[in-house]
This record gives sequence, C-alpha cells and structure tokens, in this order.
Amino acid sequence: MATNPYITLRNTDGTDATPDVSETLCVGGDWTLANYADLEAQVDTFKHQLKDDAPVDLGALSELDTAGAAVLVELLGEKRLDALEQESPNLAPERRSLLQNVGKAITESRRTPPPPPPNSLKEFLSHIGVAVEDFGNKAVQLIGFFGLTLSTMIHVLLRPKRWRMTSLTANIEQIGLNAVPIVALLTFLVGAVVAFLGATILSDFGASIYTVNLVAFSFLREFGVLLTAILIAGRTASAFTAQIGSMKANEEIDALRTLGLSPIELLVLPRVYALLITLPILTFIAMICGIVGGAVVCSLALNISVTTYVTMLHENIEVRHFFVGMVKAPVFAMLIAVIGCLEGFKVTGSAQSVGERTTSSVVQSIFVVILLDAIFALFCVEMGW
Repeated sequence: MATNPYITLRNTDGTDATPDVSETLCVGGDWTLANYADLEAQVDTFKHQLKDDAPVDLGALSELDTAGAAVLVELLGEKRLDALEQESPNLAPERRSLLQNVGKAITESRRTPPPPPPNSLKEFLSHIGVAVEDFGNKAVQLIGFFGLTLSTMIHVLLRPKRWRMTSLTANIEQIGLNAVPIVALLTFLVGAVVAFLGATILSDFGASIYTVNLVAFSFLREFGVLLTAILIAGRTASAFTAQIGSMKANEEIDALRTLGLSPIELLVLPRVYALLITLPILTFIAMICGIVGGAVVCSLALNISVTTYVTMLHENIEVRHFFVGMVKAPVFAMLIAVIGCLEGFKVTGSAQSVGERTTSSVVQSIFVVILLDAIFALFCVEMGW
C-alpha cells in the first residue's frame, strides 16, 4: 500500500524537536519518482534546519528508487552517507548500497570540471593538424602500394606465361582508343585559344609571327602532357577506383585471395601497363592536335600559311622540347594508375564509400600530376633544358 513520504525532526523521546534540544532526522514513506515533487519541497524545507551532527533514522522507509535516492542524498550529505551503517543499522543493505552508489555518482559528477570554452584558434590549428596527419598517412600508403606494385611488376615481367594479355588489350582499348576523340578535340581547341591570345598580345609589339613559337613550346613541353594527364586522371582513375571498389564491396577480391590469386597481379598490373602504353600515345596526339589548332588560327587570323608555320617549327623548335614533354607521360601514367587502384582497395563496402573513394582518387591524381609537372618545369629550367 502506498505511503506518503515524510521528513520530521524528533527528540530522542519521540516528541517534536525544538531548536535547543538534540534532534533526530526521521525519514519514512515511499521515496519514489511518483512523489518526486513533494520530496523536493520537503527537502528544501528541512535541509536548512538540520544540524550537522543530527543522527538519522531511516527505519520507516517503505519504498525507495533512484529518483527518491537522489533527493535523499541531497538531504543527508556526503558525511552521513558514509556513516549510514552505524547510524541506520536497521536499513536494508540493498537500500544502503543504492544510496551510497547514487551519492558517489552525484559527487563525481560535481567534481568533474566543466568543459573549456570553445577556442577558435585551437579548433583551427587542430583542423590543420588533422589535415596534415591525413596527408602524411595517404602519402605513406601511396608509397607502400607503389612499391608493392613495382615489385609485383618485376616479378611478373620475368614470367611471360603469367601476362594477362586479354585484360591488357581490353584496358588499352578502354583507356586509350576510347579517349582519343575527347583528347584530340580538347587540345585542338586549347591550341586555338593559345594562338589567338598570343597573337592578340604579340601584335602590340609587332611580333605576331612568334605565335608559332608560343604554341609549339607550350604544347610540346607542358600543355600536351598536362591536359592529357588531367583528362585521364578524371576519366580513367575514377573508373579504376569504381571498378575495383565495386569488386571490394561485393567481396570478389576476398574470393580471389581465397583461391590463392594475387589481386595486384590480376587487377592492378593490367591497368598500370595499359596506362603506361596509352598515355604517351595520347600525349603525342595531344601535341599534334594542339599545334594543328594553333596553325588554323595563324592561317585564318595572322595570314601565316601552313607552309610557313611548318617551316618555323622545323627551324626554331628543337626536338629536345618534344622529349621533355614525352618523358613526363610514363611518370604521370604510373602515378595515376596506382592512385586509382589504391583508392579502389580502400572501399569499405557501401555505395557511399565507392563515391567517396572515386572522388578522392580524381582529386589526388590531378594534384599529383600538377605538383610533379611544376617540379619537372623547375628542374628543366635549372638544368637549362
């Protein structure tokens, strides 16, 4: 039967306590969540009247839950909780344990320091630290996977029976042949734009004829290989990541390992070889198309005939500029293929992960291509090439 909770102060003879007489705190009734509002009001009234050395009598408690225990802990205080066993020996052990545990939790929560106020500078620096750490981890993973690919490549090259010619041919068609139209069109248009801008600027100095040199230098050394590598990074690296990532999500790569087959040998090497073969060819096509685009603009806007254009190329442009551009192509091809495949192996198993890794592979490939191109340019300038 439910009993209303109560708190009283009584003398040792059982009568109501007076301020000048020793008093005992008597607690009884149902100290439960249903009576929480009443309990809080009574505790607020009595906790200021209670003396520090007043004993406690909890023998009349009929019901007790965690809500009532929290209010009772506020009334008793930490010292009385520690002395419950001596002051209230008639209190059931489970209720004493409940009171002490609730009191301990409340005390620890009060001792916990509040969280520091947000600091914009610290948050900014922490974000920079996280970004630098993530960049370092990605660099280490890329170097490790690059080394694994190279070692597997050397191992397979010495064993022609393990060459995957069917997969290599299919990748060459997909990566190279299907990309020729977009590479040719883009570089032709860029070559025309470069020639038009060069003619506009150089005509102010009466040097429009040097537009030929501008187009040839820019496409042989930089634009041909750079535009091709960026296109391949967006088109092919993303395809590598999506293909391998889908296989990873469908547990096909685990099946290959179960069969004793190497995913690097079956999935990575054909793509790397295909890109090593096709990117230099596409770079050569890009150089030719860019120069042809420049020739069209020179012929139409500057009255420079095709014969004059070709003659100036032959007389003024050394073949070393062509080799400077072509040397970059295999390096870019290797890195684009490795990054695309590595990001595919990082897929965790969801469609969202495939999209995230695909985006990451494109961003990383383009970043690495531009960074290495800048390093190549500085090196060639210092070497006088």
